[in-house]
Amino acid sequence: MSEFDPKHFLDHCARKPGVYRMLNAEGDVLYVGKARNLKARLSSYFQKNVASVKTRALVARIADVQTTVTGSEAEALLLEQSLIKSLRPPYNILLRDDKSYPYIRITTSDTFPRITFHRGTRRKGGHYFGPYPSGGAVREAVSLVEKVFQVRNCSDSYFRNRTRPCLQHQIQRCTAPCVGLTSPEEYAQQVKLAMDFLDGRSRDVVEHLSLKMEEASRNLAFEEAAVLRDKLAAIQAVQQKQYAETGQGDLDVVAVEARHGLAVVDVLMIRGGRILGHRTFRPDTRGEEDLAEILEAFVGQYYLGDREDPVNPPEILLSHEIAGAEPLEQALATHWGKKVRVAWRVRGDRAAWVTMARTNATQSLATELAAREHMEKRFLALESLLESDRPLRWIECFDISHTQGEKAVASCVVFDQQGARKPDYRYFNVNPEQAGDDYAALEEAIRRRYQRVLNEEGRLPDLLLIDGGKGQLQRGWEVMGELGLQGRMLAMGIGKGPSRRPGFEVLYLPDGREFTPGPSHSALHLLQQVRDEAHRFALTGHRARRGKARKTSSLDEIPGIGPKRRKALLTHFGGLKQLKNASVAELARVPGINAQMAQTLYDWFHN
Repeated sequence: MSEFDPKHFLDHCARKPGVYRMLNAEGDVLYVGKARNLKARLSSYFQKNVASVKTRALVARIADVQTTVTGSEAEALLLEQSLIKSLRPPYNILLRDDKSYPYIRITTSDTFPRITFHRGTRRKGGHYFGPYPSGGAVREAVSLVEKVFQVRNCSDSYFRNRTRPCLQHQIQRCTAPCVGLTSPEEYAQQVKLAMDFLDGRSRDVVEHLSLKMEEASRNLAFEEAAVLRDKLAAIQAVQQKQYAETGQGDLDVVAVEARHGLAVVDVLMIRGGRILGHRTFRPDTRGEEDLAEILEAFVGQYYLGDREDPVNPPEILLSHEIAGAEPLEQALATHWGKKVRVAWRVRGDRAAWVTMARTNATQSLATELAAREHMEKRFLALESLLESDRPLRWIECFDISHTQGEKAVASCVVFDQQGARKPDYRYFNVNPEQAGDDYAALEEAIRRRYQRVLNEEGRLPDLLLIDGGKGQLQRGWEVMGELGLQGRMLAMGIGKGPSRRPGFEVLYLPDGREFTPGPSHSALHLLQQVRDEAHRFALTGHRARRGKARKTSSLDEIPGIGPKRRKALLTHFGGLKQLKNASVAELARVPGINAQMAQTLYDWFHN
């Protein structure tokens, strides 16, 4: 690639709205931006006296600039966010947490609907409520619905096989429709009230329950009236917990705070005038952006991204004024197909909500800064313990999990000075020749991990931590030697020690050195945290792999056996055990199974 000439480029640059991409000498995209006037915006990068250190560092690496002209600034914003999401340029502010929101699901297709926690793709046969900002908020709402409206939460298989009421009925959280203690009509009324409450029509529910309580009192049914009174008290207690209860309005409030190179964005969610809770994000920044710049970048990526179960409120309140509010409104209207208002100068309840969001952001930032300072001290203590001549900023840890050799999974977790980097975690389904061979499984995982990192020129850790003793460390060190990594990063094993008591772990190094830092050492606290997270992640992956395997029939592996034939076989014989013991002649009597297929089945089970 020839040397980039800014003057020649600007002489031929369009004065129209569009998107620009800045590339380095290798052709990698460094930064993606949008502009109302491409030439005017790009000219600002190549001035002699640029104040921003970030901009100077960016310009020094530019080898080419590519532009795409669009019809409007709003179109440019949509394209910009799409490119940022797909390319993830290092000089852009990046949104790290893209996990979908949780919902409450009521299975309206059932005769006796159930209430469940739901995250992911929506399925037919249910009504969804939310989104909620966290799993805790969903569980709190579900618990209240069970307590007040007594809607079941048990699985369908559990529900169908009950012969007497369960504990939920005993503690008055379910009316036991499974054994006929309530009619479908009565239960449907419970579900309707629960759905009205979750939809934000709590005042209608309160009015309905109040009328029923008065009617019960007039009929001298005092026990029934007392039950209704307690339900009303529970609903009113929830209403009183709200900062403001207006009974109307669906909106999000987005606030940002930043200090010492760390930024925190807080999203306060309000539905039907009720505060459902808030969610905190920590976007990746370079520490030089002002609050308005961070806020504008976040809002664009957050609301214009192709997130699962997107939140589409008609109004978004911001803690700070942003320059691109008008094109943002236009882009959101195009993206969502409805008008959207973006505002920051508000009064009354809305001003109180903005203040609340800013307070949450400030508190979250203080917590993040304290945690980061604590984590940095632990990393420094580890450097001191190992007498490392290089800074330790990135740790990767491996662990193996299996059940008697079945469905082994290796985990790789990543920590830096800000804590766990969950987007960088990796699972490895490992299949050693001998089931239960942890050494071979560890070798396979390490080789696969770092061969790919080397091929993709990714980041290598400063320290490779292995959950295990001398043997595991030695096998991992040999793999590092094969890949040429022994001089490029450190390696360490962490064993439980003779007493197997937490705090007395032994640290092993490839050169034979051993350390027992003791329970009060900050470096050991860091290593324990990383090791325990690797163990948790490996166990979760193993359980998921084992569960998936056990839900899959062995018939699925037989060539020529599809869903219809599988169903016919299991229906005919009544189960897999009887099917395995059947003769060729018996197999051939099953509808859809000819003599050749019967022989194939018999050979599969017996050879």
